[in-house]
Amino acid sequence: MLYRRSVPLVAALVLFGTIWMAGAGSAMAAVTHRIQLPHQGSGLDFDDMTYAPSLHRVLVPAAQSGALALINPARQTLGEWRHIVPSGQGADHDDAGTTSADSGDGLVFASDHKDEAIVAVNPHGGQVVARAKLASGPDIIRYVKPLDQVWVTEPETHEIQRFKATAGAHPSLRLLGAISLPKGSPELLAVDAAHYAVYANQRPATTLKISLRSLQVVASWPNSCQRDQGLALAPARNLLFVGCREGKVVALDTAQNGKEVSHAAVGAGVDLIAWNPHLQHLYAPGARSATLSVLKLTAHDQLQKVATVPTAKHAHCVATDDQNHAYVCDPRHAAIIVYRDHKTD
Repeated sequence: MLYRRSVPLVAALVLFGTIWMAGAGSAMAAVTHRIQLPHQGSGLDFDDMTYAPSLHRVLVPAAQSGALALINPARQTLGEWRHIVPSGQGADHDDAGTTSADSGDGLVFASDHKDEAIVAVNPHGGQVVARAKLASGPDIIRYVKPLDQVWVTEPETHEIQRFKATAGAHPSLRLLGAISLPKGSPELLAVDAAHYAVYANQRPATTLKISLRSLQVVASWPNSCQRDQGLALAPARNLLFVGCREGKVVALDTAQNGKEVSHAAVGAGVDLIAWNPHLQHLYAPGARSATLSVLKLTAHDQLQKVATVPTAKHAHCVATDDQNHAYVCDPRHAAIIVYRDHKTD
């Protein structure tokens, strides 16, 4: 049994948006649907979402509710692990709640803002089985598979703390150390297992490469953003995508010292971005434009916009699964907007 508690999918509200197809000269009707979380009230201050292949679930940290929601991509149904961390009032997730999660080594890991900690959750029942104190407030959690470690970014202290997780009869989280980074970093992390590297942004316009061998910054690349935000990887293409808040995405060639090979204009207010390797599509939500830009990567590593999907104001985070869905957070309505993508010529 995967969930402690399951709740039914609420998809009665269907968004009959207009998706503008690039170069088509006209609009075609399209449908996205909405998955409602049971925490409406004043909304939820979503941040990070990830797909957990081993669980076949999209992990949605439900911010100040203190819960972790899980979406079944095949059935488009919702489950939830409640009270994995303390909940808070209002929409300020810095005080309480969870806003980042990832999975690995048989566990799910989530941030705890109230206690400035990381928790490990048993995915077979949703129980918290281990926790560890952090040096400062957490931002992004990522499981670094090549090292079998859990990394947590802490922007206030400009460092990444590293933990060893142990499952089994006596689960634990053990601090291994920290990686100090330049001022202005880190927030987002992109783990490049194929090239034994992790990437992080140093604001306002620099991307850092961290070696998994030396655990040090080994390269610093300009990314041409006015303010860099999200990161996504296409490791098979040696490309790292950077989302720029002003409304742009940039493709950097990791095999050519971060050389910029392509960029494309998207909706304003970009934060998180996501890569679909099956369709070779990049998703970039604009929080100010209330749109999701869908971009295709051509055979020559150029980014071309193929669709613009209506979303909602402040919808700034996105994740994708292995069934060609793009999940966009809707903080104001405590909901997830789901777009079913398809192959483009």
